Amino acid sequence: MTDFTVTIERIGARGDGVAHHQGRAVFLPFTAPDDVVRARLARDGKAELVAIVSPGARQPPPCPHFGLCGGCALQHVADAAYAEAKRDFIREALAHRGLDAAIVDPVARVPPGTRRRARLAMTGAALGFHQRASHRIVDMRTCLVLHPALLRMALALRPVAQKILAPRDDAAVALTLADSGIDLVLDLPRPPDLAALETLTQFANEQDLARLSWRNDKEAPVPVIQRRAVHMKFAGVAVDLPPDCFLQASAESEAIVRDRVLAGIGDARTVADLYSGVGTFTFPLAAGAKVHAIDGDRAQVASLAAAARRAGLGITAEARDLDRRPLMAAELNRFDALVFDPPYAGAAAQARELARATVPRIVAVSCNPASFARDARTLVDGGYRLVRAVPVDQFVWSAEIELVAHFAR
Repeated sequence: MTDFTVTIERIGARGDGVAHHQGRAVFLPFTAPDDVVRARLARDGKAELVAIVSPGARQPPPCPHFGLCGGCALQHVADAAYAEAKRDFIREALAHRGLDAAIVDPVARVPPGTRRRARLAMTGAALGFHQRASHRIVDMRTCLVLHPALLRMALALRPVAQKILAPRDDAAVALTLADSGIDLVLDLPRPPDLAALETLTQFANEQDLARLSWRNDKEAPVPVIQRRAVHMKFAGVAVDLPPDCFLQASAESEAIVRDRVLAGIGDARTVADLYSGVGTFTFPLAAGAKVHAIDGDRAQVASLAAAARRAGLGITAEARDLDRRPLMAAELNRFDALVFDPPYAGAAAQARELARATVPRIVAVSCNPASFARDARTLVDGGYRLVRAVPVDQFVWSAEIELVAHFAR
Protein backbone atom coordinates (compact mmCIF):
# COMPACT_ATOMS: atom_id res chain seq x y z
CA MET A 1 0.00 0.00 0.00
CA THR A 2 1.39 3.38 -1.06
CA ASP A 3 1.16 6.43 1.15
CA PHE A 4 -0.11 9.71 -0.28
CA THR A 5 -0.25 13.27 1.00
CA VAL A 6 -3.42 15.39 0.93
CA THR A 7 -4.75 18.59 2.47
CA ILE A 8 -7.98 18.42 4.47
CA GLU A 9 -10.52 20.69 2.79
CA ARG A 10 -13.44 20.61 5.21
CA ILE A 11 -15.24 18.60 7.88
CA GLY A 12 -17.80 16.16 6.50
CA ALA A 13 -21.28 15.54 7.89
CA ARG A 14 -20.03 12.63 10.05
CA GLY A 15 -17.19 14.62 11.55
CA ASP A 16 -14.37 13.23 9.41
CA GLY A 17 -11.95 15.44 7.51
CA VAL A 18 -12.56 15.39 3.75
CA ALA A 19 -9.81 15.52 1.13
CA HIS A 20 -9.45 14.35 -2.48
CA HIS A 21 -6.95 11.89 -3.90
CA GLN A 22 -6.85 10.81 -7.54
CA GLY A 23 -10.27 12.28 -8.17
CA ARG A 24 -12.08 10.60 -5.27
CA ALA A 25 -13.06 11.84 -1.84
CA VAL A 26 -11.27 10.35 1.14
CA PHE A 27 -12.51 10.65 4.71
CA LEU A 28 -10.05 10.81 7.59
CA PRO A 29 -11.23 10.91 11.21
CA PHE A 30 -9.62 13.27 13.74
CA THR A 31 -8.29 15.61 11.07
CA ALA A 32 -9.05 19.33 10.78
CA PRO A 33 -9.38 21.85 7.94
CA ASP A 34 -6.01 22.77 6.39
CA ASP A 35 -4.22 19.81 7.97
CA VAL A 36 -1.65 18.40 5.57
CA VAL A 37 -1.66 14.65 6.26
CA ARG A 38 -0.09 11.45 5.06
CA ALA A 39 -2.61 8.67 4.51
CA ARG A 40 -2.93 5.30 2.83
CA LEU A 41 -5.75 3.21 1.41
CA ALA A 42 -6.61 0.09 3.38
CA ARG A 43 -7.63 -3.21 1.78
CA ASP A 44 -11.30 -2.28 2.14
CA GLY A 45 -10.70 0.89 0.11
CA LYS A 46 -11.05 3.24 3.05
CA ALA A 47 -8.35 5.80 3.80
CA GLU A 48 -6.32 5.53 7.00
CA LEU A 49 -4.47 8.39 8.65
CA VAL A 50 -0.73 7.74 8.92
CA ALA A 51 0.58 11.07 10.21
CA ILE A 52 -0.13 14.78 10.35
CA VAL A 53 2.57 16.45 8.28
CA SER A 54 1.53 20.03 8.96
CA PRO A 55 -1.27 20.99 11.37
CA GLY A 56 -4.11 23.21 10.21
CA ALA A 57 -7.03 24.53 12.25
CA ARG A 58 -6.35 22.32 15.26
CA GLN A 59 -6.39 22.65 19.03
CA PRO A 60 -5.49 20.24 21.86
CA PRO A 61 -8.60 18.16 22.67
CA PRO A 62 -9.63 18.89 26.28
CA CYS A 63 -10.95 15.43 27.23
CA PRO A 64 -8.61 12.52 28.08
CA HIS A 65 -11.07 10.09 26.45
CA PHE A 66 -10.95 11.87 23.09
CA GLY A 67 -9.90 9.63 20.23
CA LEU A 68 -11.46 6.54 21.80
CA CYS A 69 -14.87 7.72 23.01
CA GLY A 70 -17.38 8.03 20.20
CA GLY A 71 -19.32 10.73 22.03
CA CYS A 72 -17.20 13.57 20.63
CA ALA A 73 -15.70 13.78 17.14
CA LEU A 74 -14.56 17.40 16.91
CA GLN A 75 -12.74 18.42 20.08
CA HIS A 76 -9.50 18.72 18.11
CA VAL A 77 -10.85 21.36 15.69
CA ALA A 78 -10.00 25.00 16.46
CA ASP A 79 -13.00 26.97 17.66
CA ALA A 80 -13.59 29.23 14.64
CA ALA A 81 -13.20 26.32 12.21
CA TYR A 82 -15.46 24.19 14.40
CA ALA A 83 -18.28 26.75 14.33
CA GLU A 84 -17.95 27.18 10.57
CA ALA A 85 -18.02 23.42 10.04
CA LYS A 86 -21.25 23.12 12.00
CA ARG A 87 -22.79 25.89 9.89
CA ASP A 88 -21.55 24.18 6.74
CA PHE A 89 -23.39 20.96 7.64
CA ILE A 90 -26.64 22.84 7.02
CA ARG A 91 -25.45 24.90 4.07
CA GLU A 92 -24.20 21.82 2.25
CA ALA A 93 -27.44 19.92 2.89
CA LEU A 94 -29.47 22.83 1.49
CA ALA A 95 -27.20 23.25 -1.52
CA HIS A 96 -27.50 19.52 -2.26
CA ARG A 97 -31.27 20.06 -2.61
CA GLY A 98 -30.85 23.20 -4.72
CA LEU A 99 -31.87 25.54 -1.89
CA ASP A 100 -30.35 28.87 -0.89
CA ALA A 101 -27.51 28.19 1.54
CA ALA A 102 -26.96 31.93 2.12
CA ILE A 103 -29.94 32.12 4.49
CA VAL A 104 -28.10 30.11 7.18
CA ASP A 105 -27.17 32.25 10.21
CA PRO A 106 -23.95 31.88 12.22
CA VAL A 107 -24.13 29.12 14.80
CA ALA A 108 -25.83 29.83 18.12
CA ARG A 109 -23.48 28.28 20.67
CA VAL A 110 -24.22 26.28 23.81
CA PRO A 111 -21.48 25.75 26.41
CA PRO A 112 -20.16 22.26 27.26
CA GLY A 113 -21.16 20.65 30.54
CA THR A 114 -24.86 21.42 30.00
CA ARG A 115 -26.30 18.27 28.44
CA ARG A 116 -29.22 17.12 30.55
CA ARG A 117 -30.13 13.94 28.65
CA ALA A 118 -27.82 11.07 27.80
CA ARG A 119 -27.87 7.39 26.99
CA LEU A 120 -24.83 5.44 28.10
CA ALA A 121 -23.86 1.85 27.35
CA MET A 122 -23.23 -0.36 30.36
CA THR A 123 -21.95 -3.79 31.36
CA GLY A 124 -20.81 -5.18 34.66
CA ALA A 125 -17.29 -4.08 33.70
CA ALA A 126 -17.70 -0.67 32.04
CA LEU A 127 -20.04 2.30 31.69
CA GLY A 128 -19.80 5.10 29.13
CA PHE A 129 -20.20 5.89 25.44
CA HIS A 130 -19.26 3.39 22.77
CA GLN A 131 -15.89 3.63 21.11
CA ARG A 132 -16.03 5.09 17.63
CA ALA A 133 -17.38 2.51 15.10
CA SER A 134 -17.30 -0.21 17.75
CA HIS A 135 -19.46 -1.99 20.32
CA ARG A 136 -16.65 -1.62 22.86
CA ILE A 137 -17.48 0.73 25.75
CA VAL A 138 -15.03 3.44 26.76
CA ASP A 139 -15.18 3.27 30.57
CA MET A 140 -16.07 6.82 31.54
CA ARG A 141 -13.98 8.60 34.15
CA THR A 142 -14.94 12.12 33.15
CA CYS A 143 -17.13 13.83 30.56
CA LEU A 144 -16.98 17.47 29.55
CA VAL A 145 -20.31 17.33 27.70
CA LEU A 146 -22.63 16.04 30.42
CA HIS A 147 -24.15 18.28 33.06
CA PRO A 148 -22.10 17.70 36.24
CA ALA A 149 -25.14 16.20 37.99
CA LEU A 150 -25.47 13.52 35.30
CA LEU A 151 -21.75 12.81 35.34
CA ARG A 152 -21.80 12.31 39.12
CA MET A 153 -24.78 9.98 38.78
CA ALA A 154 -23.13 7.95 36.00
CA LEU A 155 -19.97 7.48 38.06
CA ALA A 156 -22.02 6.53 41.12
CA LEU A 157 -23.89 3.92 39.06
CA ARG A 158 -20.76 1.96 38.13
CA PRO A 159 -20.52 -0.13 41.35
CA VAL A 160 -24.25 -0.83 41.13
CA ALA A 161 -23.82 -2.11 37.57
CA GLN A 162 -21.09 -4.43 38.82
CA LYS A 163 -23.55 -5.93 41.32
CA ILE A 164 -26.53 -6.46 39.02
CA LEU A 165 -24.81 -7.24 35.68
CA ALA A 166 -22.34 -9.81 34.42
CA PRO A 167 -19.17 -8.49 32.71
CA ARG A 168 -20.51 -9.31 29.24
CA ASP A 169 -24.11 -8.24 29.79
CA ASP A 170 -25.34 -5.75 27.21
CA ALA A 171 -27.23 -2.99 29.05
CA ALA A 172 -27.75 0.77 28.92
CA VAL A 173 -28.88 3.65 31.08
CA ALA A 174 -30.90 6.70 30.07
CA LEU A 175 -30.39 9.71 32.34
CA THR A 176 -32.60 12.80 32.34
CA LEU A 177 -32.06 15.83 34.54
CA ALA A 178 -35.55 17.19 35.20
CA ASP A 179 -36.47 20.24 37.28
CA SER A 180 -37.36 17.93 40.16
CA GLY A 181 -34.28 15.71 39.98
CA ILE A 182 -32.81 12.89 37.93
CA ASP A 183 -34.94 10.30 36.15
CA LEU A 184 -33.02 7.11 35.43
CA VAL A 185 -34.14 4.24 33.17
CA LEU A 186 -32.10 1.03 32.93
CA ASP A 187 -32.31 -1.13 29.81
CA LEU A 188 -31.49 -4.59 31.12
CA PRO A 189 -30.87 -7.92 29.37
CA ARG A 190 -33.36 -9.63 31.73
CA PRO A 191 -35.78 -8.61 34.47
CA PRO A 192 -33.99 -7.83 37.77
CA ASP A 193 -34.36 -10.34 40.58
CA LEU A 194 -35.27 -9.41 44.15
CA ALA A 195 -31.67 -8.76 45.16
CA ALA A 196 -31.15 -6.46 42.18
CA LEU A 197 -34.36 -4.56 42.95
CA GLU A 198 -33.22 -4.05 46.54
CA THR A 199 -29.82 -2.81 45.31
CA LEU A 200 -31.48 -0.37 42.91
CA THR A 201 -33.90 0.92 45.55
CA GLN A 202 -31.04 1.56 47.94
CA PHE A 203 -29.12 3.35 45.19
CA ALA A 204 -32.11 5.57 44.35
CA ASN A 205 -32.51 6.56 47.99
CA GLU A 206 -28.81 7.21 48.55
CA GLN A 207 -28.50 9.30 45.36
CA ASP A 208 -31.80 11.17 45.84
CA LEU A 209 -33.15 10.08 42.46
CA ALA A 210 -36.59 11.36 41.54
CA ARG A 211 -37.41 8.07 39.80
CA LEU A 212 -35.70 4.83 38.80
CA SER A 213 -37.20 2.38 36.30
CA TRP A 214 -36.11 -0.62 34.26
CA ARG A 215 -37.20 -2.10 30.98
CA ASN A 216 -36.39 -5.18 28.94
CA ASP A 217 -36.61 -5.70 25.18
CA LYS A 218 -38.18 -2.29 24.43
CA GLU A 219 -41.14 -2.86 26.72
CA ALA A 220 -42.61 0.05 28.68
CA PRO A 221 -40.44 1.07 31.66
CA VAL A 222 -41.31 -0.57 34.98
CA PRO A 223 -40.84 1.69 38.03
CA VAL A 224 -38.54 0.44 40.78
CA ILE A 225 -39.13 3.52 42.91
CA GLN A 226 -40.56 6.99 42.40
CA ARG A 227 -39.60 9.29 45.24
CA ARG A 228 -41.28 12.40 43.84
CA ALA A 229 -42.95 13.60 40.65
CA VAL A 230 -40.62 14.02 37.69
CA HIS A 231 -41.49 17.29 36.02
CA MET A 232 -40.23 20.10 33.82
CA LYS A 233 -41.60 23.62 33.61
CA PHE A 234 -42.34 25.16 30.23
CA ALA A 235 -43.41 28.81 30.34
CA GLY A 236 -44.04 28.32 34.05
CA VAL A 237 -46.28 25.26 33.60
CA ALA A 238 -45.13 22.05 35.32
CA VAL A 239 -45.48 18.97 33.11
CA ASP A 240 -45.07 15.47 34.55
CA LEU A 241 -42.61 13.53 32.40
CA PRO A 242 -43.05 9.92 31.33
CA PRO A 243 -39.86 7.87 31.80
CA ASP A 244 -37.13 8.60 29.23
CA CYS A 245 -39.22 11.09 27.26
CA PHE A 246 -37.81 13.53 24.72
CA LEU A 247 -36.39 16.89 25.81
CA GLN A 248 -34.06 19.34 24.12
CA ALA A 249 -30.50 18.35 24.99
CA SER A 250 -29.89 21.23 27.40
CA ALA A 251 -31.82 24.04 29.08
CA GLU A 252 -29.59 26.52 27.24
CA SER A 253 -30.34 25.08 23.81
CA GLU A 254 -34.04 24.83 24.66
CA ALA A 255 -34.11 28.57 25.37
CA ILE A 256 -32.40 29.40 22.07
CA VAL A 257 -34.66 27.13 20.01
CA ARG A 258 -37.82 28.31 21.83
CA ASP A 259 -37.02 31.97 21.19
CA ARG A 260 -36.39 31.30 17.47
CA VAL A 261 -39.66 29.37 17.26
CA LEU A 262 -41.62 32.21 18.83
CA ALA A 263 -39.93 34.74 16.55
CA GLY A 264 -40.96 32.70 13.51
CA ILE A 265 -44.58 32.42 14.65
CA GLY A 266 -44.94 36.15 15.27
CA ASP A 267 -48.48 37.29 16.09
CA ALA A 268 -50.28 34.16 14.87
CA ARG A 269 -53.46 33.50 16.83
CA THR A 270 -53.99 29.81 15.98
CA VAL A 271 -50.97 27.49 15.91
CA ALA A 272 -50.47 23.77 15.33
CA ASP A 273 -47.53 22.23 17.22
CA LEU A 274 -46.68 18.97 15.43
CA TYR A 275 -44.43 16.37 17.04
CA SER A 276 -45.04 18.35 20.22
CA GLY A 277 -43.64 15.89 22.76
CA VAL A 278 -44.54 17.03 26.27
CA GLY A 279 -44.99 20.65 25.22
CA THR A 280 -41.57 22.29 25.02
CA PHE A 281 -42.98 24.81 22.52
CA THR A 282 -46.69 24.28 23.15
CA PHE A 283 -46.81 26.15 26.45
CA PRO A 284 -44.70 29.16 25.36
CA LEU A 285 -46.83 29.40 22.20
CA ALA A 286 -50.01 29.32 24.29
CA ALA A 287 -49.08 32.63 25.92
CA GLY A 288 -50.21 34.39 22.74
CA ALA A 289 -52.12 31.86 20.66
CA LYS A 290 -54.61 29.04 20.70
CA VAL A 291 -52.50 25.90 20.25
CA HIS A 292 -53.33 22.41 19.04
CA ALA A 293 -50.55 19.95 19.95
CA ILE A 294 -50.07 16.60 18.19
CA ASP A 295 -47.63 13.78 18.85
CA GLY A 296 -47.51 10.06 18.24
CA ASP A 297 -46.46 9.22 21.80
CA ARG A 298 -49.65 8.80 23.79
CA ALA A 299 -47.95 9.07 27.18
CA GLN A 300 -46.35 12.38 26.27
CA VAL A 301 -49.62 13.75 24.86
CA ALA A 302 -51.45 12.71 28.05
CA SER A 303 -48.87 14.52 30.19
CA LEU A 304 -49.16 17.66 28.07
CA ALA A 305 -52.97 17.63 28.16
CA ALA A 306 -53.09 17.07 31.93
CA ALA A 307 -50.70 19.96 32.55
CA ALA A 308 -52.74 22.25 30.30
CA ARG A 309 -55.94 21.37 32.19
CA ARG A 310 -54.31 22.02 35.56
CA ALA A 311 -53.07 25.39 34.32
CA GLY A 312 -56.47 26.31 32.90
CA LEU A 313 -55.05 26.79 29.40
CA GLY A 314 -57.10 26.35 26.25
CA ILE A 315 -54.61 23.98 24.67
CA THR A 316 -56.00 21.01 22.77
CA ALA A 317 -53.94 17.86 22.33
CA GLU A 318 -54.17 14.84 20.06
CA ALA A 319 -52.30 11.54 19.86
CA ARG A 320 -51.68 10.83 16.19
CA ASP A 321 -48.94 9.17 14.15
CA LEU A 322 -48.08 11.96 11.73
CA ASP A 323 -45.88 9.73 9.60
CA ARG A 324 -48.73 7.32 8.87
CA ARG A 325 -51.61 9.79 9.18
CA PRO A 326 -50.39 13.36 8.57
CA LEU A 327 -52.67 16.33 8.92
CA MET A 328 -54.22 16.89 5.51
CA ALA A 329 -54.15 20.25 3.75
CA ALA A 330 -57.78 20.96 4.63
CA GLU A 331 -57.03 20.36 8.33
CA LEU A 332 -53.93 22.53 8.19
CA ASN A 333 -55.58 25.52 6.59
CA ARG A 334 -57.40 26.52 9.80
CA PHE A 335 -54.09 27.54 11.40
CA ASP A 336 -52.29 30.87 11.11
CA ALA A 337 -48.94 29.21 11.76
CA LEU A 338 -47.41 25.80 12.36
CA VAL A 339 -44.41 24.36 14.18
CA PHE A 340 -43.01 20.91 13.45
CA ASP A 341 -40.14 19.20 15.26
CA PRO A 342 -39.93 15.66 13.89
CA PRO A 343 -37.49 12.90 14.85
CA TYR A 344 -34.23 12.30 12.97
CA ALA A 345 -35.91 10.83 9.89
CA GLY A 346 -37.83 14.05 9.32
CA ALA A 347 -41.46 14.59 8.28
CA ALA A 348 -41.71 13.55 4.63
CA ALA A 349 -45.40 12.65 4.64
CA GLN A 350 -46.41 15.72 6.64
CA ALA A 351 -44.28 18.02 4.47
CA ARG A 352 -46.13 16.84 1.37
CA GLU A 353 -49.44 17.89 2.90
CA LEU A 354 -47.98 21.18 4.13
CA ALA A 355 -46.85 21.95 0.59
CA ARG A 356 -50.52 21.71 -0.49
CA ALA A 357 -51.76 23.89 2.38
CA THR A 358 -52.02 27.68 2.76
CA VAL A 359 -50.64 28.11 6.30
CA PRO A 360 -48.92 31.53 6.12
CA ARG A 361 -45.98 30.74 8.42
CA ILE A 362 -44.14 27.54 9.25
CA VAL A 363 -41.31 26.97 11.70
CA ALA A 364 -39.30 23.75 11.38
CA VAL A 365 -37.02 22.38 14.10
CA SER A 366 -34.66 19.59 13.13
CA CYS A 367 -31.65 17.63 14.37
CA ASN A 368 -30.83 16.28 10.89
CA PRO A 369 -29.81 18.70 8.12
CA ALA A 370 -30.29 16.03 5.43
CA SER A 371 -33.91 15.15 6.26
CA PHE A 372 -34.65 18.83 6.92
CA ALA A 373 -33.33 19.82 3.48
CA ARG A 374 -35.46 17.12 1.85
CA ASP A 375 -38.60 18.38 3.61
CA ALA A 376 -37.65 22.02 2.93
CA ARG A 377 -37.36 21.21 -0.78
CA THR A 378 -40.91 19.83 -0.65
CA LEU A 379 -42.22 23.01 0.99
CA VAL A 380 -40.37 25.31 -1.42
CA ASP A 381 -41.68 23.34 -4.40
CA GLY A 382 -45.15 23.87 -2.93
CA GLY A 383 -44.74 27.65 -2.91
CA TYR A 384 -43.07 28.45 0.43
CA ARG A 385 -39.98 30.64 0.81
CA LEU A 386 -37.22 29.44 3.11
CA VAL A 387 -36.53 32.70 4.93
CA ARG A 388 -33.96 31.80 7.57
CA ALA A 389 -32.20 28.88 9.22
CA VAL A 390 -30.48 29.17 12.59
CA PRO A 391 -27.97 26.44 13.56
CA VAL A 392 -27.93 25.63 17.28
CA ASP A 393 -24.90 23.76 18.60
CA GLN A 394 -26.63 21.83 21.34
CA PHE A 395 -24.66 18.63 20.63
CA VAL A 396 -21.29 20.09 21.61
CA TRP A 397 -18.20 18.61 19.90
CA SER A 398 -20.27 16.08 17.99
CA ALA A 399 -20.99 16.00 14.27
CA GLU A 400 -24.66 16.73 14.99
CA ILE A 401 -26.38 20.12 14.72
CA GLU A 402 -29.86 21.36 15.63
CA LEU A 403 -31.56 23.99 13.51
CA VAL A 404 -34.62 26.23 13.48
CA ALA A 405 -35.94 27.39 10.10
CA HIS A 406 -38.63 29.89 9.13
CA PHE A 407 -40.85 29.49 6.04
CA ALA A 408 -43.41 31.93 4.66
CA ARG A 409 -45.92 32.02 1.81
